[in-house]
Amino acid sequence: SRASITECENCVEPAEAFSVVGNETRLAILEALWEADADVVRFSRLREAVGVRDSAQFNYHLQELVGQFVANGEDGYELKYAGKAVVRALLAGEFTHDPEWAPFEIDGECVACGATLVAEYVDESIAVSCPDCGHAHGEYPFPPGGLADRSREEVMAAFDQRVRHLHCLAADGVCPECNGKMHSHVERGGDCCLGADLRVEHECAQCGHSLCSAVGLVLLDQSDVVTFHREHGVDLNATPYWQLPWCVSDHHTTLESEDPLRVRVEIPLDDETMRVTLDEGLQTVDVDRR
Repeated sequence: SRASITECENCVEPAEAFSVVGNETRLAILEALWEADADVVRFSRLREAVGVRDSAQFNYHLQELVGQFVANGEDGYELKYAGKAVVRALLAGEFTHDPEWAPFEIDGECVACGATLVAEYVDESIAVSCPDCGHAHGEYPFPPGGLADRSREEVMAAFDQRVRHLHCLAADGVCPECNGKMHSHVERGGDCCLGADLRVEHECAQCGHSLCSAVGLVLLDQSDVVTFHREHGVDLNATPYWQLPWCVSDHHTTLESEDPLRVRVEIPLDDETMRVTLDEGLQTVDVDRR
């Protein structure tokens, strides 16, 4: 079982870590290091960038950050991974923004009824669905910072790439949230964001982050599948995942056997169909075209 976030061995207590960065001067120090031209910044230059006249007061706040968030070397100060993570989270709006976008039409048709799809931004996630029949085409996290300086079309293009990235990492056993171990398996029954009975479930053993998808989504970068689409004049990387029926439903997925586990995904294009068979580790074990 996962340890509680308040349980900590050989590390800074979580409550203490958050209290350290809960100060305007210290956040300004992190921001100044982030925006500095050089990776390492000397004390005097850093104090000047932050704008604190009292050297002793500035040094106090700086030293509170040293160790966990800032490294202090012979040539000066630089951000550590935790410090960069704090700045990235603030830039992404994860702690400060809570926007919502009402449903808007996007380029794509529902795999169930053919109606024009809509997307909606709520609770820091984008959900793609059909306004007519209600069929879900995926709901995945998208930090608020990703909305800045982007049109609706640009946001959806970025969302598509993010979904591919999230599931690629998950399928490779890496949690996209904490880099912990991600375990993936084929699941049947129950609820999921796609309403699919046969799907893939990814869950992190460390932080509990989870993702679900149609089985076909793990094939978006599979070489045979990419080549198959290219030969039919389709750039798979430039086609939003929600426009690919085998990526948003289990209609093209068949459970061939349970022991050993084998799942087949059928991908029709023009007058040809590619059949890809996966094992329990989501590895391709067979490919044929008909």
